[in-house]
Amino acid sequence: MYKKKNIFITFEGIEGSGKSYQIKKLNNNLKKINIKAFLTREPGGTKNAEKIREVILDDYFEGNSKKQFDKYTDTLLYLAARNEHIVKKLKPSIRKKKIVICDRFIDSTLAYQVYGKGVNKLLVDSVHKYILGKIKPDLTFILKVNVSKALYRIKKRRKINRYDKFSKSFYTNVQKAFIKIAKKDKKRCVVFDNTKDSNLVEKLIFKKVLKTLGK
Repeated sequence: MYKKKNIFITFEGIEGSGKSYQIKKLNNNLKKINIKAFLTREPGGTKNAEKIREVILDDYFEGNSKKQFDKYTDTLLYLAARNEHIVKKLKPSIRKKKIVICDRFIDSTLAYQVYGKGVNKLLVDSVHKYILGKIKPDLTFILKVNVSKALYRIKKRRKINRYDKFSKSFYTNVQKAFIKIAKKDKKRCVVFDNTKDSNLVEKLIFKKVLKTLGK
């Protein structure tokens, strides 16, 4: 018999890595065995955090690079949205022993802002010290992908934002950062190559989640 257990699962990877698709598949597979999960995302997840998301992802600098946010302003917006998300959604959900599945979390900040854009890690660590509390993912799936394939997937999207418009070299560096993060925390992070459009990764993710849940 399944014993109710809270678990915080995050999905990470560059744009076009298939995170949203795999989250949808995992949620459907859990539903089939009568396990309900709470799906959320970052930046976002709450009304206020979604407003901040709109500002972050808006093409505010389109055609005029002088309008870009400074990289620290950009990072602080992400962290502000995260604080709202933690206080209003994550902590209450984890307290209620819900299974939480989040599209992006702290690893994305490290990969994109710290490793990708050169933001000082001490700033991010310092803010996280105050806003995270005991919140930490129990399981993180990092989806690796051939960058050319990721760019192809991005081009097929109906709607794109400024984070879908970085260079191939930027995405390559960010993906390397995700892999580096995974190597440092092998107990929490699981890396899957999601380049091929097959159901193998879906099955492996589901199997790993069931094992973590004790089923």
